[in-house]
Amino acid sequence: MFAERGYDGATVRAIAERAGVDPAMVNHWFGGKEPLFVAALNLPADPASILGGALPGDPEQLAERMLGRLLQVWDETGGAQLATLLQSIASHDVAAGLLREFIGRVLVGKVLSTVAPDRPELRASLCGTQVFGLAFVRYVLKVEPLASADHATVIAAVAPNLQRYLTGPLP
Repeated sequence: MFAERGYDGATVRAIAERAGVDPAMVNHWFGGKEPLFVAALNLPADPASILGGALPGDPEQLAERMLGRLLQVWDETGGAQLATLLQSIASHDVAAGLLREFIGRVLVGKVLSTVAPDRPELRASLCGTQVFGLAFVRYVLKVEPLASADHATVIAAVAPNLQRYLTGPLP
């Protein structure tokens, strides 16, 4: 349903109907549409927990908190699930479309709605280049020295640009 209708168009009711279950069962087992979407994408971590830990605090350090939490989660899972996801989006249009929608509407959209001064769609795209570019180079290509760099080094190098995309001036 997500692939056919997109995130906004796929309702819990329609998903439950297709699965032959009551919508209450979808909510019971997954907790709602967003957690079901996360499960459908097979993400290595629940973005709500990542955002929950990153959003509180000074908006000008948001990128540092986000990157710290993402690196922690990715490294805890060994990066393998993330690498598989990134490789699949490169060769499957449906997976790419789902992840694109997820980045724009669910993950970055929630962050940007709280901190972005303007142009949230552009900011979401730019943030995606940083976060998924970092993930691809570190966990799929395993380019050194980035692949083995400690979190503090990665955060110090990447956070300023990500922060500019989140809250800074754009041309």
